[in-house]
Amino acid sequence: MSPTSRHRRTYRILAGAAGLATVGALAAAMPASAGQDRGSGHGHQPTGRYQDVQLLSFNDLHGNLEAPSGSSGRVTEVQADGTTKTIDAGGVEYLATHLRDARQGNKYSITAAAGDMVGASPLISGLFHDEPTIEALNGLDLDVSSVGNHEFDEGATELARLQNGGCHPVDGCYNDGEKFDGANFPYLAANVTKEKTGKPILKPYWVWKKNGVKVGFIGVTLEGTPNIVSAEGVKGLKFGDEVATINKYAKELQRQGVKSIVALIHEGGAPASTAYNYDCDSPGAGDGISGPIVDIAKNVTPAVDALVTGHTHQAYACTIDDPAGKPRTVTSAASFGRLYTDTTLTYDRWTGDIARTAVKSANHVVTRDVAKAADMTALIDRWKLLSAPIASRPIGYIAGEIPSTGTESPLGDLIADAQLAHAKSLDPGADIAVMNPGGIRAGLTYAASGGEGDGVVTFGEAYTVQPFANTVNLVDLTGAQVITALQQQVSGLNEASPKILQISAGLTYTLDLTKTGAARVVADSVRLNGAAIDPAATYRVAMNSFLAGGGDGFAALGQGSNVLVGSDDLAALEAYLTANSSAATPYPVPAADRITIVK
Repeated sequence: MSPTSRHRRTYRILAGAAGLATVGALAAAMPASAGQDRGSGHGHQPTGRYQDVQLLSFNDLHGNLEAPSGSSGRVTEVQADGTTKTIDAGGVEYLATHLRDARQGNKYSITAAAGDMVGASPLISGLFHDEPTIEALNGLDLDVSSVGNHEFDEGATELARLQNGGCHPVDGCYNDGEKFDGANFPYLAANVTKEKTGKPILKPYWVWKKNGVKVGFIGVTLEGTPNIVSAEGVKGLKFGDEVATINKYAKELQRQGVKSIVALIHEGGAPASTAYNYDCDSPGAGDGISGPIVDIAKNVTPAVDALVTGHTHQAYACTIDDPAGKPRTVTSAASFGRLYTDTTLTYDRWTGDIARTAVKSANHVVTRDVAKAADMTALIDRWKLLSAPIASRPIGYIAGEIPSTGTESPLGDLIADAQLAHAKSLDPGADIAVMNPGGIRAGLTYAASGGEGDGVVTFGEAYTVQPFANTVNLVDLTGAQVITALQQQVSGLNEASPKILQISAGLTYTLDLTKTGAARVVADSVRLNGAAIDPAATYRVAMNSFLAGGGDGFAALGQGSNVLVGSDDLAALEAYLTANSSAATPYPVPAADRITIVK
């Protein structure tokens, strides 16, 4: 994303905001010394050998304060007879209630998160640089979180402001000049260091203490963060290997006498089933889960007793053997606040370590059949009031739900067409537009909500779809580079987990999933308006600034020349919907038939 354009967007909308704040230096914010939780107790020291410690955790909230809609707000539950059902889930009003209920009767309770608490957020949070989400997390009594890749969407300086507080340097203060306090919990970034000094930009670990019980937390994000965020957002930073970093700081904690250790890792895997309550240990330890977290878990030192993970937005509570062959809990609570994980860590006071055989963990649904937490409702209402005039403004009409799911999605087609139309308004010679699937954060729902009519698309809904404030860039690429970019969808960094670009009308090709690597994109099938792409010819290609920087492993797209920078992507979508839809003639649901898929 482009931090500068995000600032421009918010400044335009909230042009009356006043005040500036100086963001403190990152390294000075959170020293590496051990800390103590807000509820640390004093008084009589318990004498029993074993003490159960409750660890509540979640991940990838992405600023979803209000209950997410559509498929983003549902989870799948497998039933006793093997059938499945879906359950509406999520929303911080309900998450707060569930967490508070879960803590009842547990005097030793810690709440932790595994990153991406902010970034790619709905308008109610994203419009205000995610200050509302930090306030909500404070209200949830979050004790500690690792950073995720999205914590770097607006750069390390903005991350420091979210930690330390202070009004936004461009948009100022939002609430009558009241200074933003920042996070009450420490963000941990053990493997994110400054290139010049080699030191972590934030605290690498933190220790929770209560009545002699000590549990250390090490926080890391995925090493590949620079490949999936704006280059500007991580300029001057180095992202180290997750395993080596965790092992390094586990030794440091042990030297300080902390033997119970939990790793908060913003990297994850994929279970064999999408049901949140799937038993991924049923085929054998770790066999029911795949992805990067498996190798990480197998190599992180046995000194670490549990791994809380994220990033992949999947739900699992598994065991994977550590390097000593001992089963170890690895969990993830899906995304958007739809689930939370409840793990029992049995602390041995004699050894200061976790009795690993007694660890148990399970995911729980954040159902919406409980009372809303009044303080969270008040928080949401306050920020909704501030954002309402912008969020409720209609920008277009659709004939039906336009989903963002699938190899080629209907919404992906719409966004690519909108970007090509914007590019043509800048340069009539524009030929092609491509859009990364990860930049499309939600579908467009048809059913009425918030007082609008069926089929009305509001600015708030469009913002939820494209919250990154990327610009639409137009570049020259050769036909050979276009073909290579399409092949990079399924090869190189993307071979294990393909990222299929969404393409504008006129561009077609065949994706043969029976083949492997780059061969899955049939080179001689790539056509523009029916004519084969000429490898030696030059094409004008539109894309967002993230892709134009080679993001998501698309190095070929980063080789463009003759760059022309347009407006931000959300403005392009708004202009396209406004020009091509009305209440009488809503925009039809795209057919998503530009890519021929062979299975």
